[in-house]
Amino acid sequence: MADAAVMDRAMGALIGGALGDALGMPTQLLSPSRIAELYGHVEDFVAPAADHPVSKGLAAGMVTDDTEQALLLGRILVESGERFDHARWVNALLDWERDVKARGSYDLLGPSTKRAIDAINSGVPADHAGRGGDTNGAAMRIAPVGIMVPPEPLDALVAKVAQTCRATHNTSIAISSAAAVAAAVSLGISGGDWRAACGHAVAAARLGAALGHWVTGGDIAARILWAQDLVRGKGEKEAIKLIVDLVGTGVASQESVPAAFAVLEVAQGDPWRAAVIAANLGGDTDTIGAIAAGMAGACAGLSKLPQDRICELHGIDVADVRTLALDLVAARHSKTGPGKEDAA
Repeated sequence: MADAAVMDRAMGALIGGALGDALGMPTQLLSPSRIAELYGHVEDFVAPAADHPVSKGLAAGMVTDDTEQALLLGRILVESGERFDHARWVNALLDWERDVKARGSYDLLGPSTKRAIDAINSGVPADHAGRGGDTNGAAMRIAPVGIMVPPEPLDALVAKVAQTCRATHNTSIAISSAAAVAAAVSLGISGGDWRAACGHAVAAARLGAALGHWVTGGDIAARILWAQDLVRGKGEKEAIKLIVDLVGTGVASQESVPAAFAVLEVAQGDPWRAAVIAANLGGDTDTIGAIAAGMAGACAGLSKLPQDRICELHGIDVADVRTLALDLVAARHSKTGPGKEDAA
């Protein structure tokens, strides 16, 4: 693929994720009935309700920890070079946590990341802090790895994912989930469509399941396939009910990550539709939206995203995102050489 096309898809992954995150910000943690009561069917950015448990006071279109941590991880990947700098990442997370607390938004931290950071603050070695992290925090921020690392060899991509998970999500289920998302993004960057990306994701999930500390939970690869089959050919309203009732939309990796792939199926790869569907699910809407729209954006490209909605995002500097995307793509080219990839 030409450099311009690769950059378009890299930006699509990062900005698509931000759109899904921001659209789901006011609906996160709410039930589908409560979302309908407060906002109707969410189709555009809305301000959260005044009594929202974590998002109250935020402006419509504001991104959350999903986007902030993805961009933070991207910067650490670039600064680390070939070998991921584990200590730099831990320190960056600690600095980020202090900033989040200063903004009064500590509750926006996911449970595994919060638990690991608290453990590190208490003196637990970073290598041990992530042994219990099985929720979706690693998957929600993993898109930069998919941008930076080519889709093949797949074991190299999954190994890089696992490195980034060590401090907070060093478990089989979290690594499997993050590997699936990174692989979908990576294949999209190479020119693959969303269907091919989903197939690559399942293969990556199977490899990732063998890494990290084993924890109990449904197999991610199997649940992705099942969740997509469950909603295939269904209308949006019926699909949303199936995802909510059967797949689940909580922070558990085995719920939210298969849910994001189900959303991608219902949206037929359209990033904005994916964001809208996710925002109306209830539960961890911002993370499901960030993952689904980020994967869709990687396969569609920035040029296919709604430019008017991008202009309404808050808490993100598109010029800074472009600089990061350029650096990540340059690192990718150093592994493959420009123009040598073609997954379409």
